[in-house]
Amino acid sequence: MPDPQPSDDALLRSLAERDLGALAALYDRYGRLAYSLAYRILGESESAEDVVQDAFLSAWRGATGYRRERGNPRAWLLSIVHHRAVDILRRKTTFRPAPLEAAELQPGDEDTAVSAERNVEHKTVRDALEGLPPAQRRTIELAYFGGYTHVELSELMGVPLGTVKGRMRIGLQKMRRVLERTR
Repeated sequence: MPDPQPSDDALLRSLAERDLGALAALYDRYGRLAYSLAYRILGESESAEDVVQDAFLSAWRGATGYRRERGNPRAWLLSIVHHRAVDILRRKTTFRPAPLEAAELQPGDEDTAVSAERNVEHKTVRDALEGLPPAQRRTIELAYFGGYTHVELSELMGVPLGTVKGRMRIGLQKMRRVLERTR
């Protein structure tokens, strides 16, 4: 019987102890998802690859600072990717978001079972997002996939900054509850 895969938490502990195998395992587990997120935000393959490389290097350097009570390892890694991609996006003068379908068409070498699992996960997140009231959904989409800051969203949507922050917080809490029920 093959050895079970180590948990994300175990991999993060090993990463904090400078285990390169843990970094490789995390990359194998989340590299494509990280790339898809970066590609969705940036709209170009080369920049998305750079963001993913930088994010995993940052995870390697900052693994000792990871705190489980602030989120799971997957969310921690993807937040690093998101922040790096948004930083690059802000440095650019123009932004043309790429459709999610373009990122999904990137060639891959993963097997069908992994691909099917990822597609179910994506659909679950999309469904949770679609279940939000329109104002909360739009705020989250613009922030995470458009790269807008809270202040920019306030100006763009014509609402107070506190309203933007409230929509984000409440919308993300609702999504978290829906996603926890589907596990």
